[in-house]
Amino acid sequence: MESMNQGDVEIEALQDFIRRLGLNFSNHLLLNRALTHRSYLNEHPEALEDNERLEFLGDAVLDFLVGAWLYNRFPEMHEGELTRLRSALVRTEQLADFAVRMDFGKALRLGRGEGQAGGRKRIALLCAVFEAIVGALYLDGGIESVREFIEPLLEPAAHQIIATHRDQDPKSMLQELIQSQGFNAPIYRTVSASGPEHMKTFEVEVLVNNQVYGKGVGLNKQAAAKAAAHAALATLNQE
Repeated sequence: MESMNQGDVEIEALQDFIRRLGLNFSNHLLLNRALTHRSYLNEHPEALEDNERLEFLGDAVLDFLVGAWLYNRFPEMHEGELTRLRSALVRTEQLADFAVRMDFGKALRLGRGEGQAGGRKRIALLCAVFEAIVGALYLDGGIESVREFIEPLLEPAAHQIIATHRDQDPKSMLQELIQSQGFNAPIYRTVSASGPEHMKTFEVEVLVNNQVYGKGVGLNKQAAAKAAAHAALATLNQE
């Protein structure tokens, strides 16, 4: 399949995508579906299905495989620690980061409006396509195909998460830290909400002793508050 031109963006051909990532795909229709956002269907009636069902499947496959990998890789970890680390490895931002590193954005089939609005860099969309590709890999080659694809990504990511304590709840850590210093509990305040209704981005700031110590952005208020708490912890640890 040749590369396509979608407005001012040249979409990477499936064969080039497969070759670049070293994937082993027999059913190219599955991969094409995994890279197709629902906005593309609105402008291309010949496209039969978007990637949302594959995203659903990939999410379940990832939960299982990441859990199994952690169980075998960290035999000394207790159940609670394993659960937190798995959550950190499959969270939206982490999966989107994997997609960015592999440059999935240039292979996405997006509607013109979504593409012009920056969809190729949108965190939620990149996370979704990563999960969809995992789902397609599972249907095409079984669990071993997914394992070969995902496990090389997990080792460095897990160690970075552990080193930066991203597997722990930053809001709880912040509250414990500031209360140990005699301050009241932190206050979280939503600064802004932008973007379309189905894909809003929230900005939240956290105040400690009536001063802003951190700001964060997320796809919901909870994620933004966690990011703000993480920023505040970094600020406090530097003081």
